[in-house]
Amino acid sequence: MSAAKVALGRRLFFEARLTPSGRYSCSSCHRPELAFTDGRAHALGATGATVRRSAMSLTNVAYNPAFTWGSEKVRSLEAQMRQPLFNEHPVEMGLEADGALAVTTLAADPGYRAQFAAAFPDDPKPLSMDHIIRAIAAFERTLISGRSAFDRYIFDDDRGALPESAKRGMALFYSARIGCAQCHSGINFAGPIVYEGHEHERALFANTGLYDVDGRGAYPSSDRGLIEVTHRAADMGKFRVPTLRNVALTAPYMHDGSLATLEDVLDHYARGGRRNPHQDARIRPIVLAPAERSDLLAFLACLTDREFVENPDFAAPK
Repeated sequence: MSAAKVALGRRLFFEARLTPSGRYSCSSCHRPELAFTDGRAHALGATGATVRRSAMSLTNVAYNPAFTWGSEKVRSLEAQMRQPLFNEHPVEMGLEADGALAVTTLAADPGYRAQFAAAFPDDPKPLSMDHIIRAIAAFERTLISGRSAFDRYIFDDDRGALPESAKRGMALFYSARIGCAQCHSGINFAGPIVYEGHEHERALFANTGLYDVDGRGAYPSSDRGLIEVTHRAADMGKFRVPTLRNVALTAPYMHDGSLATLEDVLDHYARGGRRNPHQDARIRPIVLAPAERSDLLAFLACLTDREFVENPDFAAPK
């Protein structure tokens, strides 16, 4: 990490010339004002092809123990980035295998040549695909959100940060009866995080009972979750638990964007999902009174960090 590397990564994050069409960038799927999601049920690639899953938020992404919705094997931002850059089925960013065209395009820009030299001063060939990836990852590691009303209430002891309805909603969220925090735990509301001394934490995956296409708990054949990687029957329909930070800005919800609103999400969990043998035992029907629903939604709204989504350091450089 260095200021020069982060500044370069920020420029590259918004750089459409990284893609052959010149009309698509990392920020196409990760928009700052939407907590670095894109508002779509399924992300779109550079050719207009639909990606099978929703674009995940980059909020506090530096702390993730694993990346992508359906695999625990991708454990660094650098490794994750190779998927959208080079995927062919479907095409996302659309780079060829070695990224040579993107490197050549950027090398023709004197400003980029100077920035790469400043960011990677010890490398005789500072402008490379590997350094493009490392710079973007450096920028993404600065995307830290911790100034929501919830944070000010808990960590600043600002007793006025949360309205009374949100306080009641927070008590429900952490209660054994509702059980949201059984999965959405920790500072990222997503289970374990990695940090110095705890680099080997495992990501949390869960089957929330979103589908049961055959009466025995199967998910659609086009997207069956963690089972596609592990080939264990018990991993049918398991997807990584996403962060709830800035959740009011990241609709639609679930790995496939199949739930349009937070109200739909509460309805899903109130039903206990579609009961099936693979469903996580923590998912069960929940009876919520209308006032409790309102309080829970008020608490979730207080996880929005306006300083984060409006931070000029995270916007496209001018």
